[in-house]
Amino acid sequence: MTGTPPGHSDRTPVSLAQAGQALHDGAAVVLPNPAPLTHVVTARRARAVNEAKGRPGDQPVALWAHHPDTLRDLDRIWELGPVQRAAARWLLTQEHLTVLVPVRDSSDLPAWAAPAAKDGWMLLFGARWQPLRPLLDPLPLLYVSSANRTGRPPAATTTDALAMFPATVPVLSVPEPGDPHTATAGTERRATTTVRLHSDGRLELHRHGAQDRPHADPGHYLQQLRTRCAQAARLHGTDGPPPAAPPGPAAPATPLPGGGPE
Repeated sequence: MTGTPPGHSDRTPVSLAQAGQALHDGAAVVLPNPAPLTHVVTARRARAVNEAKGRPGDQPVALWAHHPDTLRDLDRIWELGPVQRAAARWLLTQEHLTVLVPVRDSSDLPAWAAPAAKDGWMLLFGARWQPLRPLLDPLPLLYVSSANRTGRPPAATTTDALAMFPATVPVLSVPEPGDPHTATAGTERRATTTVRLHSDGRLELHRHGAQDRPHADPGHYLQQLRTRCAQAARLHGTDGPPPAAPPGPAAPATPLPGGGPE
């Protein structure tokens, strides 16, 4: 997985401008994240994300909650009170987690939200690397999934992504300190941690990932997460999650709405 397949040795990453043009043209693009996160694949159409991953075009994917306009529109969709909506925004924008939130009846969802919803839950992706802002800011509506072809682990490096995806899927490279084509030494890259936020404020760990990896106990991680959220709420003069709602246990290993790593 670390080399480029035969016949693709001359393939190179695209620039930020080229990635932006590809997204505007409707293509899916693989984007990097800093360590310890893996790459993602994104597009303005959910079907383009799925096709890039080699899976059915109508499979649910995550909505990228990277833009304030998108977050504002989501307020009318989430089945959450004001306190829980503030918590959801904090988990996405500050902790950069992937978050499952309850939504209204799926039949009542707007067309742009439907690809990210399944069985009363919506999958939202929150990580956004600062160097990608010029690319992402003009595109408030994007769908996203982990940068992997079906059945394979997410791409950890630019070289991995170039080897895994066909030439029709551009791969953006953004230099990190050291060699941009290799993972940071000693750092195991993973997809983002996924948490489930219930309407009463309870948190569950839905899928292990980069953020919770240093914590051996899911309950300890969730308690720390809740404490940080409450501290941020007090700092900004808003309410945090209700103190009566303790963190829940890790959820059963059920498929994500996106069906695989996100």
